[in-house]
Amino acid sequence: MSLKDLKIDNSWSLFLDRDGVINNRLVDDYVRNWEQFEFKPGVEEAMKVLSGIFGRIIVVSNQQGVGKGLMTLNTVEKLHEKMVSEVEAGGGRIDAVYFCPALESEKSFNRKPNIGMALQSRKRFPDIRFRQSVMVGDSLSDMIFGKRVGMKTVFLSSNLPHIRRGYKTINFVFPDLRAFAKELMSDDRCQINRIS
Repeated sequence: MSLKDLKIDNSWSLFLDRDGVINNRLVDDYVRNWEQFEFKPGVEEAMKVLSGIFGRIIVVSNQQGVGKGLMTLNTVEKLHEKMVSEVEAGGGRIDAVYFCPALESEKSFNRKPNIGMALQSRKRFPDIRFRQSVMVGDSLSDMIFGKRVGMKTVFLSSNLPHIRRGYKTINFVFPDLRAFAKELMSDDRCQINRIS
């Protein structure tokens, strides 16, 4: 199977993790405000491309820094508003952002790898079909989240040992969102980094 085989068009939906996919992840910390938020290289360009391909683009993010008291719900919501605004200014689109503020220890249904945020998105957008959706993330919990509802999964990493541990939940691997977007707009989609 290749990306070309999927015949992705605007009937498909794209689900994106946030930290490590859209913006730089802070090591052993949380992005607490807009001043700490930094788009990963090529993301704004990639979002423009992806917006022309997918019918829906949804961000799903675990944000337990809220549960730890490091930032407020309002701060995260304002950050997301600014993120969406910047993506739109670059010609891209994000249709909705869902995040779970619960601590990992709370075992919230809305915290990935649980599927609460996927169900919330489909309730808001009934046209979403998980079998015609792609989940892009940089953690195995993102991949498990996608697989649990039947999505194709794209893992962003160059860490092969980490990839091998989760190979059953990963369909495709790319180094970053820009490379994934470039592959989707390529005429020759044979050169796919795929986990067999």
